[in-house]
Order: sequence, then C-alpha cells, then structure tokens
Amino acid sequence: MECTVSWTGGLDTRSSMGFVAETGSGHVVMMDGAPDAAKPENGGRNLAPRPMELLLSGLGGCAAYDVVLILKRGRHQVEGCSVAIEAERAETDPKVFTRIHMQFTIRGKDIPASAAERAIAMSHDKYCSASQMLGKTATITTGLTLAESA
Repeated sequence: MECTVSWTGGLDTRSSMGFVAETGSGHVVMMDGAPDAAKPENGGRNLAPRPMELLLSGLGGCAAYDVVLILKRGRHQVEGCSVAIEAERAETDPKVFTRIHMQFTIRGKDIPASAAERAIAMSHDKYCSASQMLGKTATITTGLTLAESA
C-alpha cells in the first residue's frame, strides 16, 4: 500500500496549508487546514477535510465494510449501514484521539440485534485495522440502532 501527499501551497499562494494525497489505487483526496485568523499564513482555506477527520472517516469506512460483509455472509438482508463517529482529542501535542464513539445504524429486514452486535464486535476486536491502531490511544465505544425495512 502506498500514498503520496503533496503540499499545494506552491501552486496557490492563498492556500498555505492545502495538501493532495494520491493513493496507490489511483485516487485523489484533498486535505486542508482550518483558517487561522491570528496568523493567516499558518492556516488553510477550509476547502477540504482536515487530516484527522480523514482518520475518523477511514475508521468508519473500515468498520462499516466489515459489519456489512459479516452480516451478508450470515445471509442477513442488509440494506443500509452508516456510522456516526464522535471523537475527543488530547489537549496537548500530539493531539491524539483519546475517546471515540461509533454509533452504527443498520437497516435491513429481520436482522437480529445479536447478529448486528456480533458483527460490530468482530470488526472492532478482530478485523478493522483502523480500530486496532486508533485503539492504542483512544477508548473506542460502540452503539447500535437497528432500523427495520419495509
């Protein structure tokens, strides 16, 4: 797996903290910093997600992927899965994540809560690499909302 991250500041002097990531799979992701009113040259233009937001996005994508795959392999009729993530960071540098809560909403037909809870636990405990890495600094909790399809 590989990725190249390049600063865009050399191309656009108005965006001193913009970056573009080019992934080994051929995709591009933009990143930017928050504007800094006190020192505009140190801030971004708020044109893209922050790098730490992308870490949380990766966690959500990794876990949701696992949960859907586990439920589908169990022959459950999954029609939707989303993960709302809230996180807290340390107040001092490095401002690592210290607490992360992942609230899963799974929509489908006749999915037992026990099966959904088991899929979430398996993702967290065994399969999700992002969860394992972020769990080194953060307490990760999960919740579940099941929505029955018509």
